[in-house]
Amino acid sequence: MFKLFEPNKIFFINSRITKYILFLFIIVLSIGLVEALFLSPEDYIQSHSVRIMYVHVPAAWIALGIFSLIALLSIISFIFKNKNFPIIAKSLAPSGFVFNIIALITGSIWGKPTWGTWWAWDARITSMLILLLFYAMYILAWRIFYNNEKVIKITSVIAILGVINVPIIKFSVDWWSTLHQDSSVNILSESTIHPSMLIPLLLMTAAFSLFSLLIFLMKYNTELIKIKNKGLDRL
Repeated sequence: MFKLFEPNKIFFINSRITKYILFLFIIVLSIGLVEALFLSPEDYIQSHSVRIMYVHVPAAWIALGIFSLIALLSIISFIFKNKNFPIIAKSLAPSGFVFNIIALITGSIWGKPTWGTWWAWDARITSMLILLLFYAMYILAWRIFYNNEKVIKITSVIAILGVINVPIIKFSVDWWSTLHQDSSVNILSESTIHPSMLIPLLLMTAAFSLFSLLIFLMKYNTELIKIKNKGLDRL
């Protein structure tokens, strides 16, 4: 099964699908922006400031999802000793880091008219800031350590420890009294958000996911080129 993840095969596939993903991203983003900015209704309390949600929420979801995937790849790498999985995880980290920053910035912008302050040491916000620090440590570790075996172990430990924070972020609004509102979109229970807002939210999430995939493919192709330049046909 892991032969499907061999660098040469992935590079061959990546080189051909990137343009199609870019085309699909532009289409989905265009539809999502029209829905979010013009067709979705304003909130009866927050007015038009609620439209920040269409950037803030998808960015937060993607930041959480990518870090969870990085941790999963790290665990699998530990178990099966697959050296390509850490490279995949390394290539995922930059987009997750960027979307984590976007989530914090847009949350701060949204917080000013809603809470009356740019920043509050709220449980949800603080735990997202901690996730950003784990992203930073993970990326810096790849830059600081040059021994391949050592850096894989260090980054894997960072990812596995950091993923403990993911459920804390998810359930922080349930465990503590926070300024942050409860989740409006639920998979296992009925969502409380109206379809007129849910549809643009899902469209923007799909657009951001496609953008993350594009960043990943470009980063991963760069890593594969580095491997080829070292004269290695495989990891």
